[in-house]
Amino acid sequence: MTDTRHQDRRRHGFGYWAVMLLAVIVAIFGALIAGGGAWLAALGGSWYYVLAGIGLLATAFFLFQRSMLAIWVYLVTFVGTVLWALWEAGLDGWAQVPRLVAPTVMLVLVLLTLPVLRRHRTWRREAVAAGAVVAFGLVASAAMLLGQTEHRLSAQETTPAPEAPATEAPAPEAETAPPAETEPPAAPEEPAPAEAQPAATTATGIAARGALPVLPVGADWPAYGGDYHANRFSSLDQITPENVGQLERIWEYRTGDMPSEAARGEYSPENTPLKVGNDLFLCSAMGIAIAVDAATGLEEWRYDPEVSEDAIPYGATCRGVAYFEVPDAGPDELCARRVLWGTLDARLIAVDATTGQLCTEFGTNGEVNLEEGIGDTVPGWYSITSPPTIVHGVAVMGAQVRDGQAEDAPSGVVRGYDAVTGELAWAWDLGNPDNRGAPAEGEVYTRGTPNMWTIAAADEELGLVYLPLGNSSVDYYGSNRSELENEYATSLVAVDAATGDDVWHFQTVYNDVWDYDLGSQPSLVDFPADGGTVPAIILSSKQGDIFILDRRTGESLFPVEEREVPTNMGVEQDYLSPVQPFSTYHSLLFPDLDEKHMWGMTPIDQLWCRIQFHLANYEGVYTPPTSDAYWIQYPGYNGGQDWGSMAVDVERGILIANYNDMPNHNRLVPREEAPNARAIFEPEYDAEADEPGPQLGSPYAIEVNAGWREDWTGLLCKQPPYGGIRAIDLATGETLWDKPLGTARANGPFGLPTFLPFDIGTPNNGGPLVTAGGLIFIAAATDNLIRAIDMETGDVVWSEVLPAGGQTTPISYEVDGRQFIAIAPGGHHFMETPIGDQVIAWALPGTE
Repeated sequence: MTDTRHQDRRRHGFGYWAVMLLAVIVAIFGALIAGGGAWLAALGGSWYYVLAGIGLLATAFFLFQRSMLAIWVYLVTFVGTVLWALWEAGLDGWAQVPRLVAPTVMLVLVLLTLPVLRRHRTWRREAVAAGAVVAFGLVASAAMLLGQTEHRLSAQETTPAPEAPATEAPAPEAETAPPAETEPPAAPEEPAPAEAQPAATTATGIAARGALPVLPVGADWPAYGGDYHANRFSSLDQITPENVGQLERIWEYRTGDMPSEAARGEYSPENTPLKVGNDLFLCSAMGIAIAVDAATGLEEWRYDPEVSEDAIPYGATCRGVAYFEVPDAGPDELCARRVLWGTLDARLIAVDATTGQLCTEFGTNGEVNLEEGIGDTVPGWYSITSPPTIVHGVAVMGAQVRDGQAEDAPSGVVRGYDAVTGELAWAWDLGNPDNRGAPAEGEVYTRGTPNMWTIAAADEELGLVYLPLGNSSVDYYGSNRSELENEYATSLVAVDAATGDDVWHFQTVYNDVWDYDLGSQPSLVDFPADGGTVPAIILSSKQGDIFILDRRTGESLFPVEEREVPTNMGVEQDYLSPVQPFSTYHSLLFPDLDEKHMWGMTPIDQLWCRIQFHLANYEGVYTPPTSDAYWIQYPGYNGGQDWGSMAVDVERGILIANYNDMPNHNRLVPREEAPNARAIFEPEYDAEADEPGPQLGSPYAIEVNAGWREDWTGLLCKQPPYGGIRAIDLATGETLWDKPLGTARANGPFGLPTFLPFDIGTPNNGGPLVTAGGLIFIAAATDNLIRAIDMETGDVVWSEVLPAGGQTTPISYEVDGRQFIAIAPGGHHFMETPIGDQVIAWALPGTE
């Protein structure tokens, strides 16, 4: 009687109920994995999940029986999982997280049931055998999980790099040359400042000033990209890989521009300051222009244009201001030195760089209304987010036209304004090439044409400004576009700064229905070639291609291959181009996705992403938009490269490119399925509504899952890395090193930070700064760090936590012989990083 009561207590004690609970959990997981696995297998996917699910169900059955067979069945399942994981993903630690973490946790829990399970006489031998199997599984699992991720290179990276071009550029049809033994390129000589040329006449009859002196980069940082060549290179070398660890924060300034409750979730400042003389010039998210002392961070002046929050488009953004010195003006004359910038409510403003006073002779009391000639618009539809590019004294302005609203959108016209008077110098209106002036009375600039929302580059000596264009206002449907739109959309256009006439254009996507607009500011270099150099422009794209063009003619210095792309699906098969241009110089494009590249926190969400992969339409890059099912766009519209742009170490001959490596999961939604998809100008429009993009005027709205995030955890369906940074030999296009950019410290499932300091390669927006000291300074990633990277090795040699997201680009400058590094980390709503209003500067220890 006593023995029976003792057995009952043991049977129904804590251990018993713990085993029963574990059995229920294992059964639920097993049912989900087996059922989902059967679905996946029916779609043509892996059979692993069916077998693993059966193993889990069998384990649960024997746990309910309190049989030692539960241990053995799970061990067999676990070892099979390890072998399958090795076969499918090798030693890539991040790829193994969903494959091995949960099964390993489950293994520990199953082993903890040993004291409760029934055993027979040979249980000790079984335990020893089980222990050996467990040891093997755990060691193999740990090796994979802790292994260093080898970042895969694209298929193009494994092929020999083409030979550096001759001084005379080959025709684009030329065959790729075999690899050549080349010496490291010598640092190109900086051209002497161009002498002032005789005044010319602009398209509207005002006086053009000809080439003006170019402010040097070094002690100063006088333009968004350093200068308008946009190399993001500083000749300062005081800070080196050996001493960068000694950097200390010298000052921190706060603009005071933080979102109100109504604007919460809409801030993305993206600001890069300028430095000229002793002053740092910047603008806040809502377009407040500010000057601070470059050595101390003390505010000198501010000008608030009082932009209404109603004018915020996709995000409150002011990427920067422009600086201009009026030729022949007296040093004490008001606005001899001036700051110009655009606002979210479409004004171009000029203020005195010393006092912040309005330049009253500019436009109308210091302002130009950029909505003139635009036609019907509403706040937030037509906005200025990027600084003007000033060449030959003409301030060249593009604008952001909010994506995906309607075909009848405000024009993408690019205009040049006299930087002194504010008069219209010319207008480059794609749909009206015979008129370079303002529209006739009662008319407007051509509606719905491609716009330039990013930053132009310029060659003061050639008198050319280079415009990176987007695609048309309806991004994902093109059958209604004009011939000129099809010819110019997603192109780099070289425009004469005096007349506004286009000199040449180079298109990177034919009939773009993927929103692959050109977001990066191009860089101008003297490209090394046999017997000398070629004046070149480097153009990077969201789909990953990097093109090297002769900036005088637009001819590619390396062959451009037209490769066949899918046209056998989608709603516009007759509109799609059967070929697309691919660069043979270098590409950031990775190999096509496969089921094994799907990811998640656990095997269950990885399984769901695998099912989604097989349910979607996907045939590699340029898979056409589809309506019958989702389609996978890889890379997504964030790149490749986006507005952060590249940097070029002109002394070492090294190009630095940070990039994103993420797909989008999209679907064209027939109009009848999206009755509530309203455009920004419609009375029923609700900014908070989670509806597809309306694309009015086309038969389809558009549903976009940027980054292809899994609904439950918020994690991305593709395995890491999601972003990286790469060093490229400028002369040959060969990869020197390639590293993931960004740690997992601030990211995790359900939006919770993991605090893991391991490199995962996060999404990133913002650009790199390179210095003659051999360092790359970059933030950009979603881990809220600014870091210094050794140019030679790609190793991080210094980092510091920022108070907000670093989705912007650092600068370097000098004050009294001391080199500074500065950044304005404002955070970013789309990147889900903390919002801030700080500007921070670092320097090596010294006398302050």
